[in-house]
Amino acid sequence: AFVDGASGRTVSHSGLADAVDRVASGLHRRGLRKGDVMAIFSPNLPEYPIAFHAVALLGGINTTVNALYNADELAFQLRDSGAKYMLTVPGFMEKATRAARDSAVEEVFVLGEADGATRFGELLAEEPDVPAVDIDPAVDLVALPYSSGTTGLPKGVMLTHRNMVANICQTEHALHVRESDRVLGVLPFFHIYGMTLIMNMSIHAGATVVIMPRFELEEFLRVLQDHRVTRAYVAPPIMLALAKSPLVDRFDLSATTVLLCGAAPLDAGLAEACAARLGCKVIQGYGLTE
Repeated sequence: AFVDGASGRTVSHSGLADAVDRVASGLHRRGLRKGDVMAIFSPNLPEYPIAFHAVALLGGINTTVNALYNADELAFQLRDSGAKYMLTVPGFMEKATRAARDSAVEEVFVLGEADGATRFGELLAEEPDVPAVDIDPAVDLVALPYSSGTTGLPKGVMLTHRNMVANICQTEHALHVRESDRVLGVLPFFHIYGMTLIMNMSIHAGATVVIMPRFELEEFLRVLQDHRVTRAYVAPPIMLALAKSPLVDRFDLSATTVLLCGAAPLDAGLAEACAARLGCKVIQGYGLTE
């Protein structure tokens, strides 16, 4: 299901399901109940979808946080969303600790080890015993991503289970993702584009996501080549690099058959240049967090 592009660490689909059950069981034993909010403040990692779906299984709500936020921006989202729990990484602990002090967060989990936080590994070590939760897909929220804040401060966008499933069904008919596909996961899972089209759409299709925690052009090209990525979902700045950078010629990108570009308008000439250079299909997508 998920491959860490740098280390090669993998999570199978059955392993994902088992880990989700274990983490959900652990979170329930620590008090997470239906309607409670978990903030995920992390770069893309294989544990991200595990945490997201464990919270969903309990009827909880995931508020996904921009990994580039400073402590004040994080604190605002924690307060505004009413988050009771937070998941982060050791490198973000200083910001997470400062922000949590100014919020209702009761417990911080960390992917690894850090002072003042519960190891996520403790949740993964739990025996799976998930309680039955009555969830109304049309009413109950599953995700609370934040808007860009174009007209002021960012606003929490209240997405139900049905919202998320309906959007996956829409994109399924447009993109035709298959089990054999290897999808690049470089766009952040905290953003609706990465959350829906990369993370959740790929799980639904039974495809494989090759995860990158950040974009760096040479590493990006190496991952495309070495992992034989068939679909790369990107934004216009990456398209520009693919069309113009001489680095591209050093890598075999023949496995990549589809480039999907979203998050900002894509110039037609740039799309044509990428399609010609890589010999692949280029699609432009348009959507809103809302």
